[in-house]
Amino acid sequence: MNNPEHIFSVSQLNREAKRLLASHFLTVQVQGEISNLSLPSSGHYYFTLKDAQAQIRCAMFKGQQQRLRFKPANGNLVVATAQVSLYEPRGDYQLVVEQLEEAGDGALRLAYERLKLKLLQEGLFEQSRKKPIPQLPTQIGVITSASGAAIHDILSVLKRRFPAIPVLIYPVAVQGDSAKFEISAALETANKHELVDVIILARGGGSLEDLWAFNEEIVARAVAASHIPVISAVGHEVDFSIADFVADLRAPTPSAAAEHAVPDQSAWLNRFSTIERQLTRQIQGKLQQQQLRLTWLNKALQTQHPGEKLQRNAQRLDELEQRLNRAIQGSLQQRRQQLALNEHRLYLHQPLAAIHGYRQQLDYFQQRLSRSMQIKLMTLKSRQHAAAQTLHAVSPLATLERGYAIVQRRDSSQLIKSVKQLAKHELLDTRLTDGRIVSEVKEVIPD
Repeated sequence: MNNPEHIFSVSQLNREAKRLLASHFLTVQVQGEISNLSLPSSGHYYFTLKDAQAQIRCAMFKGQQQRLRFKPANGNLVVATAQVSLYEPRGDYQLVVEQLEEAGDGALRLAYERLKLKLLQEGLFEQSRKKPIPQLPTQIGVITSASGAAIHDILSVLKRRFPAIPVLIYPVAVQGDSAKFEISAALETANKHELVDVIILARGGGSLEDLWAFNEEIVARAVAASHIPVISAVGHEVDFSIADFVADLRAPTPSAAAEHAVPDQSAWLNRFSTIERQLTRQIQGKLQQQQLRLTWLNKALQTQHPGEKLQRNAQRLDELEQRLNRAIQGSLQQRRQQLALNEHRLYLHQPLAAIHGYRQQLDYFQQRLSRSMQIKLMTLKSRQHAAAQTLHAVSPLATLERGYAIVQRRDSSQLIKSVKQLAKHELLDTRLTDGRIVSEVKEVIPD
């Protein structure tokens, strides 16, 4: 007979089962395919995780969905971090999901954290090894996809802020198996040729897997080895790659990276205008000071007898006035030269000056090429004429012109060099300089 003390109600049994499950399975990770996804008005997710042999019900409450990096859908292969539980009203065994990642994303994140810890322990993230970004670079290097949105954003910002600074693009793949090798090779190339003063390493947003090339160790070490400052702008503001930690400066977006790379041209022009106004005020003040001194000297002369002393100091006064004018003009000229030099430096950063210089070089090389071709043609014509003369000198035609003839048999064209080759009535073909003679041998008379 059953002991009434050991009889459970349904609620008690489900409660005890739930407690046992929660105490035995603290937190588990389960991989499976989403099916039967339900999205009620409460905002909670209800779905089933399944594989080829089994399935389990799952619930993900609204508060846990803030960390989702993708929108779940039926057929997604995912890894769920969850607590094993039991829904007491129905007695359904289920998972209460705390975090949901696309399959493969969890493994990538684990690899990301391992590499991050490794490089952190090596000191590659230390602020002391960060290089300063140049205030006014002569040329900017951009390593990114040539067809992505990032390059358009970067070029648009650079054109707006300081269009005179040239940009050198190193096109690479930013995702896929070859991306990490292309990115590291581009960094090595930029450092080898030293054509740029700062490098922007960028790509648009995407999933962890899309951005993975920038979490590869080979890319991180290439960034760390760069003696050219590197600005990293990978993904959106919430995305952090290993390259971001190693780079000399991390920008939240590619557009922000471009803003960090160049100054604002309008601010520089305003600064030049301010300096010009300050120079003008200083020069005017110097002129007024010297004018006051000259006025005082004139008054001092007027208070004394203007006779001999005036004559004695007249030449000295003229010399002082000339020196003052020369000093003022020299100061003005120096200031103008400095201003012209600053304007010239600003002009040199414009691409029109470089284009004009290259065009002059092209004209010069075209002229040299034309002269070289003419000399070569004259040399070849001279050689051809000499060869023709030599060929004519040894030609049998020249011999014929001197009165000689070539005798051949009519039937075989054999050359006749001796009368011993001939017989009576044989037909001969005799070639002269202006034609041929056909003859018959009447008689052979040897010497």
